[in-house]
Order: sequence, then structure tokens, then C-alpha cells
Amino acid sequence: MHDLLLTPVVFLLTAVLLVPLAHRLGLGAVLGYLLGGCIIGPWGLAIVKNVEVISHVAEIGVVLMLFLIGLELQPRKLLEMRTIVFGGGSLQMAACGAVLAAGIALAGLPPVAALVAGLALSLSSTAIAVQSMQEKHLDNTPAGKNAFAILLFQDMAAIPLLVLVPLLGAQAGQGEGFDWMRATAAVAAVYLLNRYAMRPALRLIAGTRLREIFTAFALLLVLGIAQLMTLANLSMGLGAFLAGVLLARSEYRKALETDLEPFKGLLLGLFFTSVGMSMNLGLLAAAPLTIVALTVGYMALKMLTLGLIARVLPIAAVQRWPFAALLAQGSEFAFVVFAVARDAKVLPAPWNDMLPLAVALSMALTPLALAAGNRLAKAFHGTPPRPVDVIEPDGARVIIAGFGRVGQIVGRMLTASGIKITVLDNDPDLLDTVRRFGFKVYYGDATRLDLLKAAEADKAILLVNAIDDVDSNLKLTDLVRSHFPHLKLLCRARDVTHVFELRSRGVELIERETFESALVIAEIALLQMGMDAQTAELARNRFREHNYATLEALFPHFRDETKRVSIAQAAREALSQSFQQDGIKVKDGE
Repeated sequence: MHDLLLTPVVFLLTAVLLVPLAHRLGLGAVLGYLLGGCIIGPWGLAIVKNVEVISHVAEIGVVLMLFLIGLELQPRKLLEMRTIVFGGGSLQMAACGAVLAAGIALAGLPPVAALVAGLALSLSSTAIAVQSMQEKHLDNTPAGKNAFAILLFQDMAAIPLLVLVPLLGAQAGQGEGFDWMRATAAVAAVYLLNRYAMRPALRLIAGTRLREIFTAFALLLVLGIAQLMTLANLSMGLGAFLAGVLLARSEYRKALETDLEPFKGLLLGLFFTSVGMSMNLGLLAAAPLTIVALTVGYMALKMLTLGLIARVLPIAAVQRWPFAALLAQGSEFAFVVFAVARDAKVLPAPWNDMLPLAVALSMALTPLALAAGNRLAKAFHGTPPRPVDVIEPDGARVIIAGFGRVGQIVGRMLTASGIKITVLDNDPDLLDTVRRFGFKVYYGDATRLDLLKAAEADKAILLVNAIDDVDSNLKLTDLVRSHFPHLKLLCRARDVTHVFELRSRGVELIERETFESALVIAEIALLQMGMDAQTAELARNRFREHNYATLEALFPHFRDETKRVSIAQAAREALSQSFQQDGIKVKDGE
């Protein structure tokens, strides 16, 4: 077989054989890829030898993943997360860095080298942590959200760390140094490209209606920005993430996600395989006790520190150890830091090989760390989260997602009308309560595609999205629009902004959860103030009509804060004039 074909064939065959096996054994896809890399790499069967080239290609998977994460994280949401990102992130790096540096110093490393090693080991793998979160369905939990925020901070903190390492080395004066002007110019260039070039270019490419050209341009966009960042000695992933955040409000966000998702999954698999191939198993065979003690010791110290940090973060007690396990492994960026430390002669020779191997092994041990985290959660905080229910399809034509105060009323009316429903909710306490009243409700996260398929969403007519959390509500909406376009969506909305987000996704049937009840309360208030019943009812109807008209005027500009304020002010004046013309007023003295 030609060498050009041998490598991809071996990689695909390994993935097809080992990843499903690892998944069936409950070890996760990541460990399957890592084991596959060990088997086919230089220290295994040596089928694939050009590990360094494959590693560079595989980095594109991490870049695409960070770009897609950025697309999901709109600037407004990033601003809302700033306390956890910068507060929790800085606390994690400082605490873990200090504890790990102290531990390594006790092992005999000089103070400066121990500091560099401790900070490098405090970083966690974004690729593995995010993949594990998605596999274990932790991404929408407090543990997952806090872990993701800390990973964001680590990606930003890795750049100053790379600058610091050469300055601590014996040959710091010979280094090239970090060009802050060039870095600032690169970030500014990405912002200006997004503001003045990316969207017009995307509009132009989309106008050709050639799907493959749009996909090619999407790849060019991500890889081009990543290359721009490398020219400024910045992380490719950081640049891709920044580009994703800037494009998060673009009308082409969903198209970009759909086109890049397959490439991300395949290249991430290649990345994990390359990590497995890079493990120096010869060193492990020569000094197994030392390497195992180093790996397990550093993961245990890091996990213990993270568990203590979780106490000051908004994480429920039962989720603190799973949170610690998510971030217990080392980062792919640690390999870069150790390479820079080696060139700067910060690390003594034996540690140059041992630390990268410990990081690679920690990645492989992540599934076991997660299992340990669940056991610790069960031991210290009671029963871990219950598994999802097995859904038994009964031909229901309506699916209700969320069975709280809104979903329950909808469900009761539908069942009383003789309509079969399938109900999904992820609050175990609520489910236990409503089941005592005879409701058949399945436990599970409705934003999971496999659960929707099990609920026969492909055969249903209507899905009532009654989830109260806005992010989960929108996530379910996107999932249904992408995978079940025939399914009618009736969505609960928390506020006007939520209404606009749903409308921008093509949802037509939307009901604000408190709007009608607020109108009734206002009508009763007018009656109590002396207004006659007919006029109070007229006031309620006029206000409803005016509000709907105002929403129509606001919708085209709902992302423009200045325009929204101007329209809202004009609408208030128009409402007052309308009430005056209709004679809607409480008589003086009443």
C-alpha cells in the first residue's frame, strides 16, 4: 500500500475498532483513541512513524473545536461569565500551580524549575475536558460550566506563561522575546476583519449557493486566523476562539457550525491518537514506578486542590469531585511549555522526558479519574446523579420538554383532551413528586439528541419547549430545528430578549411565561382603583395589541441596544396617546 494511504487507513481502522470497544466498556472515546495511538505508534507496532507531522495536523482539531465553542459563546454571555472566568480561573491556576510546584520541589527539582513545572501542570486539556463533559452530559451542569470557564482562562494564561519561561532560564538573554505590539496588532486585525470583511465575504460566498465552497471558505477562515496568530507568537486556539466569539452573532453561525462539526470530530480523534503515539513507553518500561508515582501523585494533588477550590465556586457539593476530575489531567499546551523550558535550560535532563510522559499518561487516565470523582461524590455527598430513564414509545404525538409550573398545566390540558404525550425533565426531585400524582414523566436531558430520538421526535407532530433555563431552551430549539425540521415548536419564553432569540431561529409559536398573567393582574389593579370593568378590559386588550406591535418594530433591531431604547421610548409615548384617545383613565377622585 502507498505510504500516503497507509497512515489514514491505519488511523481509521484503529478508531473503528478501539473507540466503540472503549465506549462499550464505559471508558470513553478519548481513551480509545489514546490506546490506539500507543498501539500503532513508535513504541507499539511502529506502523506509523511520522508522529510529529501527524501531531501538527491533529492540532487543527483543537483549533476547530475552540472556534465552534466561540461560536456558541456570544460576547454578552462571555461578559456574564467574567467573574467565573477570571476569578475562578486565576484562583485555580494560582492554587494548583503553587501546590504542584511545592510537590515537585520536594521531589528534588530546583525552585525555578519547580515553579515552571507546577504552572505547566496546572493547565488542563481543553480537548479532553470538553469531550468528556459532552460524553458524560456534564456540559450544562454547574460543574461543566465552571470547568469550561476555567479552561477559557487557562487558554489566555498560557500565553504569558510562555513569555515567562525563557525569562527564568539560564539563556533568557538569548531568547527572541515576546512582541506585545505584534500580538496586539494580530488581535486587532482579527477584530477588524470580522467587522469589515468576514461577514460580507460570508454573504458573498453563501450567495453562490455552492455548499462545498462555503465549507471550504469556513475552513479557510479558521485556519487563516490560526496562522495569523502564530505569526504573532500567539496560540492558534486562542485566535480561533476569538474569531468564533466575534462571529457568534452572525446570521451564518449555524451554517458554520454544521459545516465544521464533522471535521472537528475527525481531527480531534487524530489529535488524541497522536498523543498516544507520542508517549515514550520505553521510559515507562525503564522506570515504571517513578513514572506511575509522578503521574498519579500529580493528578491526586491537582484533583484534591480542585476539590477544595470548588467549595468557593457556585458548584453543588455532589458535583465538586466530578468537576475536579474533569480538570485533573495535563494540557496539550504543557508539551509546548516543557519544550520551551528545555530550550531555555530550565528543566534538568531527566525531567525533560518524564514530565511530558506524565502529562500524556494523565490524559489517558482521565476516564478513570472521572470514575474516581463519581465514587468520591457518592462517598461524601450521597447518591450521584441518577441515570436517564429508558423511554418506552407509545405513539405519542406531542413531546413536552420541561415539566415545571408551565409544562404541568400544558400536559394536564392535553391529556384531559385525550392526546398522548411524552414528557422529559431532568429534575429528579420534581419527577418523584409528579409521579406520585400519576404522571408518566421520563428523567433525562431533553437537549440530548439520543433522548429525542428515543422519544420518537421523528414521528411526533409537536414539541412543547417548556424549559425555564434560557440557554437550555435555546439549545433544544437549535437541536430540533437541525435534526427534526418537520416538528412544530411551541416555545415558552422568559422575556422579550428570549422571544427575539427564538424568532431569529425561525420559531413562530412563542408564549411569554408571565405576559398574560401580568395583564390580568394589571386589569384587576385598575378595577380596584375604581375603573369600570368594560374600560379595564379595553385597557388590557389595547395594551396587548400595542405590545405585539412594538415587538414587531423592535425585532429587526433587537441586537442594536441604542435602536431598541429609542423604539421603546417612542412606543411608551404612543401607548399613552392611545389610552387618552380611547378614554382609558380612572376618573378623578376615584
